[in-house]
Amino acid sequence: MQDLDEAGDMGLFNVDALDVLTMGRIGVDIYPLQTGVGLQDVDNFGKFLGGSPTNVAVAAARLGSSSGIVSAVGEDPFGTFCREELGRLGVYEDFVQTMVGHNSPVTFCEIFPPDNFPLYFYRRPIAPDMLLTPDTLPISAIEAARVFWLTGTGFSGQPSRDTHFAALETRASSGMTALDLDFRPQFWESPDEARIHMRDALRKVTIAVGNREECKVAVGEDDPIAAGRALLKLGVQVAIVKDGARGATLITPDEVVHVPGTCVDVLNGLGSGDAFGGALCYGLVQGWELGEMLAVASAAGAIVASRLECATAMPTLPELRRMVQEHPQPLSRTCTTNRSHGGAPSEESND
Repeated sequence: MQDLDEAGDMGLFNVDALDVLTMGRIGVDIYPLQTGVGLQDVDNFGKFLGGSPTNVAVAAARLGSSSGIVSAVGEDPFGTFCREELGRLGVYEDFVQTMVGHNSPVTFCEIFPPDNFPLYFYRRPIAPDMLLTPDTLPISAIEAARVFWLTGTGFSGQPSRDTHFAALETRASSGMTALDLDFRPQFWESPDEARIHMRDALRKVTIAVGNREECKVAVGEDDPIAAGRALLKLGVQVAIVKDGARGATLITPDEVVHVPGTCVDVLNGLGSGDAFGGALCYGLVQGWELGEMLAVASAAGAIVASRLECATAMPTLPELRRMVQEHPQPLSRTCTTNRSHGGAPSEESND
C-alpha cells in the first residue's frame, strides 16, 4: 500500500493544479453578536476567519471547487486559528507563510442593518499578508490555477505591490485572472494613488469586479454600463459592476447583462461581495454561461447578507440552488456587437 507521501507525488494531493487560487488578505474577524449596538456597548463577540480573498477561496470551496490562497499570517495563536479554519473550511493553506515577529491582523465591525456596517482594521504597522515578496511566490500553482483572484488591497503598499505585479506577470496568458477592485480608503494614501496602481493591474487581468464606488476610483465612472466600458478599454474581457440591492451588471464587448438583486432581510452585508466572488469563480471553473453565472453569484451574495459572519456563512451548492429556484430573477440582455458596424443594439429579456 502506498503511503501518503507517495500518493502526493502521484498527484492525488497536488495543490499546483487548483480550480481557484486567491491572493491577499487573511485575518480574524471579531464580530459583535449583538446588532444595532456600538462597539463600546457590545458584550459578546464571535471570532471568524476573514479577509476578502480568504472568503472568496472559502466560498468557492464550499461550492465544490478545489481552492487555495497565497497569503501570510503572524506567528501567533490567531495565525494558527487562520490555518486551522482554512483546512476546516476546505481551503488548502500550503501557500500561507508565517511571518516571524508580526501579529495576525484582526478586524472589528459594527452591525446596524440593513446598510450600515462600519469596519475597523487593526493591521498596523504592517500586516503579514502585505509582506509577501516575489521570490516566495508559488509560481507553478499561480500558472496552473484555472482561476486566479487578486484584490486591490494587495497593491496598496510595498513589498506586496511588487509581489502582486510579479504574480500577474507569472500569470500572463495562463487562464482566467480576476481583479476585485476592493478599494479600502484606510489602506491608501489617496484615491488618486489607488487609481494609478489599479489601472496598471487592470491592464494585466481578464476579469474585473467592483462596486460602483470602487469603479469610480479605478476608472472615474460610477454608472454601471459606463464603468464597465471603461474597464473594457483597459483590456479586461469581462467587467462586473455590483450595485447592492439593485443587482449587478456584466459587460463584455458583445453584450450587457443585468440581474436585479435578490430581496432578503439583511443582517450583515459585509460578506456578500465575497460570496458573489466565490460563486463567480465556481461558475467560471464550471464553464457556465455568463448571465446565469451572474444570477447565481447575486443569489450567493444575498444568502450571506442574511447571515452574521462571512467565511463560515458561505452557501453550499444545495443552498444556492434552492435560493435560485425560490427567488428567480429575470436577466435583461443588450447585445452590443452591432455597435462596431454602426447598428443599434438589440435588447431581450430572459426570465
